[in-house]
Amino acid sequence: MASSGLGTEIVGVVNKLQDVFTSIGSTGSSIDLPQICVLGSQSSGKSSVLENIVGRDFLPRGTGIVTRRPLVLQLINRPAGSNQANGVDKSSDKAANPDEWGEFLHLPNQKFHDFNKIRDEIVRDTEAKTGKNAGISPQPINLRIYSPNVLTLTLVDLPGLTKVPVGDQPRDIEKQIRDMLLKYISKPSCIVLAVTAANTDLANSDGLKMAREVDPDGTRTIGVLTKVDLMDKGTDVVDILAGRIIPLRLGYVPVVNRGQRDIETNKAISAALEAERDFFENHPSYKSKAQFCGTPFLARKLNMILMHHIRSTLPDIKARISSNLQKFNAELQSLGGALGEGNSGNIVLSVITEFCSEFRTTIDGNTNDLPLNELSGGARISFVFHELYNNGVRSIDPFDQVKDGDIRTILYNSSGSAPALFVGAAAFEVIVKQQIKRLEEPSLKCCQLVYDELIRILGQLLTKVQAFRRYPALRERFNASVVNFFKKSMTPTTKLVTDMVALACYINTTHPDFIGGHQATAMVTDRMNASKPPPPPVDPKNRGVNNNKDLDVEPKKDDGFFSSFFAKGQQTKKKGAAAMDAPPPTIRPQNALSDRETMETEVIILITTLLPPPHWVVWFPSTETLIHSYFNVVKREMIDMVPKAIMLTLVNFSKENLQRELLQELYKPEVLDDLLKESEYVVNRRKEVVSMVQALNKAEEIVAGV
Repeated sequence: MASSGLGTEIVGVVNKLQDVFTSIGSTGSSIDLPQICVLGSQSSGKSSVLENIVGRDFLPRGTGIVTRRPLVLQLINRPAGSNQANGVDKSSDKAANPDEWGEFLHLPNQKFHDFNKIRDEIVRDTEAKTGKNAGISPQPINLRIYSPNVLTLTLVDLPGLTKVPVGDQPRDIEKQIRDMLLKYISKPSCIVLAVTAANTDLANSDGLKMAREVDPDGTRTIGVLTKVDLMDKGTDVVDILAGRIIPLRLGYVPVVNRGQRDIETNKAISAALEAERDFFENHPSYKSKAQFCGTPFLARKLNMILMHHIRSTLPDIKARISSNLQKFNAELQSLGGALGEGNSGNIVLSVITEFCSEFRTTIDGNTNDLPLNELSGGARISFVFHELYNNGVRSIDPFDQVKDGDIRTILYNSSGSAPALFVGAAAFEVIVKQQIKRLEEPSLKCCQLVYDELIRILGQLLTKVQAFRRYPALRERFNASVVNFFKKSMTPTTKLVTDMVALACYINTTHPDFIGGHQATAMVTDRMNASKPPPPPVDPKNRGVNNNKDLDVEPKKDDGFFSSFFAKGQQTKKKGAAAMDAPPPTIRPQNALSDRETMETEVIILITTLLPPPHWVVWFPSTETLIHSYFNVVKREMIDMVPKAIMLTLVNFSKENLQRELLQELYKPEVLDDLLKESEYVVNRRKEVVSMVQALNKAEEIVAGV
């Protein structure tokens, strides 16, 4: 009796927890309570099994889906004579008595001694939630039955499995029911009571099939075989009971329910239980094991299973209640406490301080929640500087828009009417400045990319800081103020970057990294001579003064300054006559360059370009050796200085001055009340969290004494 009393107490604790969490709705599902769920098809006899366990008729009956909401049935053993009720109404229930009654959680302090009225209330409350079109709802009905004839036990009667919609049922009724059942039986704390008709093939049992999906080893599934008395003569379920067909750790229990005719003739359940006992005691296949068959044995077995299951899961229940209580208390504090009050000025000041601190730590990389699989915050800004901008500037080739012929033409045009002895400074500056101007676009693009990263950080912080969920108006004002601040900071940033490009247009040919004219000429000459075959050796005896050319009066065959502007045919003249032909209207250079033009083009390219160390010059493309020198000097300076300028006037400026800007914009008495209007979500969520905290506090009190 002591063990029975202890088991009743333990089951009673879980019953109280179920009531507590059911009263606040589905938010209590985070605490998985141990329970026994009844699973089976519509025609398997689930309702009859439950009524036999209770000993009274109280469940709705009919065709199609009768159980359309989960019914949490809490059976509580209460000794006879302990209830002092008087004047029990027996008009519709002749078996009504003061010792047996039912109570619904949604109708507190109202006792139903008439079990027919319990059935009517189940139908009424089901239709109130699901309507009359045979729809279903996952919201449970909690019914507690007190009786001296029951063992303390908690069962959840789930809707029966169906495959074909009937009448005006939803087309996806099968999926709806299946999803609801899986939600209950997939929890590890749930014991599955799979009801199957014994006169059908066990392998086709819908209940066992679904139980196997969530419990493949059969460790928390108990089988119930109904309609054993309707099996063909000479057949039995002995092999199933012995576990030779589909083994279950908790085994099978055969039962005999009332038939449809018995129900229609109002056969008493007590008489049906007596007939069940006689069937098993007198059947040749079951009489040797009759004590392990029938509804009374099933009730005792379920009571023991549930009691041991609750004992094993109770420590975990206590831990979950404690951890959930801490979690919801923390959320309640983030929502402003149970009353949602606080000083407006202090709240805004606190949010500004928290936001600016998070902004600085995100850029500096000092935050504690750094992502592991992607760059974030300041690291993305560094990526813009040292990868995107660096590679973008380096990829600019000064000769993808300036060709050798263009350089030659500029060289001649800059010489005017008097051909220069060497490369003119004007031609050099014209070519280099055109290329330097091309650096302005990627530099301004770099400013925009860093601005975009700051906006990205702003969006992350608006989501991270909890106060913005509570005050949507404050969030919007914050967002507008910070974006406006960034935009104002972009103006001096872009001006500084543009000025830096303009500064680079001042040509400084004394730069230490720039190759001088003498060195360039020597390098080009050496390279050109290296590409020519060596001259034949000269006999010293035949060598004269000035290399035997001191008396040479023949006209030199070296081409003139503008030689390549004319075809060879244009240069021929009659012997003894001067060539004074008028120049054509348009003078264009020819394709081929003379040796002298090649030298001058190479020199100007080299002078305007920064080359790597001199030993590499020999390998550089022949027509691109001069403009690279100075242009690479400028590119290196821009790659170094533009990120510094952006950090100075945009990023670091924002870190140092954003808090002051927000204080000036938001910390004003006339706008504080408007900023701190709570969203409807926060108000509703606070009510839910308060209810949850109250329920968890009550649950903690319930389990504290166990």
